[in-house]
Amino acid sequence: MNQKLTRRRFIKGVIASGAAATSTAAWYSATGQERPSGFVERLVRINVNGQVRSVDVEPQETLASTLRYKLGLTGTKLGCNRGECGACTVLVDDVTTYACSVLTHSMKNGRIETVEGLESANGDLHPVQQAFVEELSPQCGYCTPGQVMSAVGLLRANPNPSREEARHAMSGNICRCGSYDSYLDGVMRATELIG
Repeated sequence: MNQKLTRRRFIKGVIASGAAATSTAAWYSATGQERPSGFVERLVRINVNGQVRSVDVEPQETLASTLRYKLGLTGTKLGCNRGECGACTVLVDDVTTYACSVLTHSMKNGRIETVEGLESANGDLHPVQQAFVEELSPQCGYCTPGQVMSAVGLLRANPNPSREEARHAMSGNICRCGSYDSYLDGVMRATELIG
């Protein structure tokens, strides 16, 4: 019997597979039975920008993919996808982290902050974002979210860095437009706005 794959059948299949994965984890929890070796829970809870979110995650899924494609936080950019360019930089417990290089499953106990979480409740930009605007730091803007998160991480650890300390802290972020000095000017301006 040849059944044509329709949109409706596809969606039903996706829903069924998600329900099966979730119910398997729930079954092991409810029965108290030991999970098989290599079992990875699919439905995980992660703290992102102050909200605990439940998300269905593949065993080898990176945090960058989860943030962008499952939580809609597209400020986290995918550049090299191997921890070299810094476009996916987020803060995990206030430490700068390449989101493309960590698995979402490993973040269950971490406090994740993305560029979307920096804006204040009344809509004001974070001082780093404001400083980058004032200094005209970005050009194309693709690397900007990662640059912002690296600068925020630096200024939380060291509110008054020298320009050389800032250069070192920002060195993990590649800017294909070559606006490195403009970003450094933004970091130094941010120290004035914060202090």
